[in-house]
Amino acid sequence: MTVYERARAGDLHVVDRWEDGVGWLAHPTEQGARASHAVRGDDGVWLIDPLDAPGLDDLLDSYGPVAGVAVLSSYHARDAGVLADRHDVAVHVPRWMDRVDERVAAPVERFDGSFGASGFHVQRFEPLGLWREAIGYRPDDGTLVVPDLLGSGPGYTVGDERVGVVLSHRMFPPRRLAQLAPDRILFGHGEGVFTDASAALSDALDGARRRFPRALVEQFGTNLRLLTAAMRE
Repeated sequence: MTVYERARAGDLHVVDRWEDGVGWLAHPTEQGARASHAVRGDDGVWLIDPLDAPGLDDLLDSYGPVAGVAVLSSYHARDAGVLADRHDVAVHVPRWMDRVDERVAAPVERFDGSFGASGFHVQRFEPLGLWREAIGYRPDDGTLVVPDLLGSGPGYTVGDERVGVVLSHRMFPPRRLAQLAPDRILFGHGEGVFTDASAALSDALDGARRRFPRALVEQFGTNLRLLTAAMRE
């Protein structure tokens, strides 16, 4: 199985859908399970860490005009530039995040606490070296967006977990997130969580260290493949 499919997408698979947003996999069979999202804000639709796919514009039309593209991980430039150019909008990147500018062929606008009128408040995380991540939370509707530190895709969950902490940070999970009470959690990798999301988040953070040995045994090989493929981007 290909870790990250670099060829043009041939399919679009919707994985997350609610009144104000939608998520999709542009390459449903890749191991990395890269998920993209479109979320409606007060100024239009925001594309978050998006990958392009056939039929995407038709999907977006039902939510309204695109206000901008937001990149929330230093390794998630993806198709941000392509989609920003197509919709004549800018790519919005946290002021402190590197690697993205040189990977998008579109105007870049830097932001601090929030992007546009999306309603998301962003927390800064720097897990490792060049890996910098912005975790977004919108208190108005309880939407939490986590690009890499948490996920549901391959390499994240073990046992009955619905949310998994990435293997490299199970011993030191992002406990700042415990103060949040999300109604839904959207991931950069894997399908989102829409039922009892706060409980799933608490379980992930509280049990990350305890379940580390099992995760190490079950996920080490997968994580090594995902990391190696990501570093080539």
